[in-house]
Amino acid sequence: MLILDRSLCWNLSAMTERNTLTEQIELVTDPAEKARREAENKVKQAVLTASIIRASAQNTERRFRLRQGILMQLHAAALEGIHVLSGTFRNGPAKIDGSKHEPPPVFQIAEEVADLCDHVNAEWGRQSALYLSSYVMWRVNWIQPFADGNGRTSRAASYVVLNTKLDGLLPGTPTIPDLISADKAPYYDALEAADAAWKERSVVDVSRLERLIGEMLAKQLLNAAKQAESVTVN
Repeated sequence: MLILDRSLCWNLSAMTERNTLTEQIELVTDPAEKARREAENKVKQAVLTASIIRASAQNTERRFRLRQGILMQLHAAALEGIHVLSGTFRNGPAKIDGSKHEPPPVFQIAEEVADLCDHVNAEWGRQSALYLSSYVMWRVNWIQPFADGNGRTSRAASYVVLNTKLDGLLPGTPTIPDLISADKAPYYDALEAADAAWKERSVVDVSRLERLIGEMLAKQLLNAAKQAESVTVN
């Protein structure tokens, strides 16, 4: 049975859709119940994301390293009680409707995720927070390691990397993942551009994602300033 990944659906203003299609079995079929659980899991994933960031900031004796386990934890939080493969790699092929990109086959997933983590860890001291977070967001979507929830996991993992690289939990709400979720068209456009650069020229070009995350970061921090000012005035 083909199921659409709700985390990768365009908003109504988009011209085409970028939906992940996989053979999967969901634990919840009632739409209202699924929506309720997804809302609960969104909070769980946000709490876990903040917890990982704080723990990394407090561990001053050891530099942060991105590991497969972080991705698994974030995915499990998003799909807990919803999908039988929560916290586990997909066990079948995946397609992205509305995209020219073809995700790698199942047997390559573990190696691709390991390469993703190795790249981030190797470039940690040389690259900016915007580049590293953009790379994670793109590459998770490129690999499509999970049967569902790839978008949610990519945005959460990207936020972990961004905050950790910047030495702590950033203030302000909505956060970058929430801001991107509110209008996904620019996000999908940026992913497609990065996919094309890799396919056509074998180069990593996440510049459009860097610009997008930079804009969202500015909005989040501006909201933080407004929120702090409101508290002071009141």
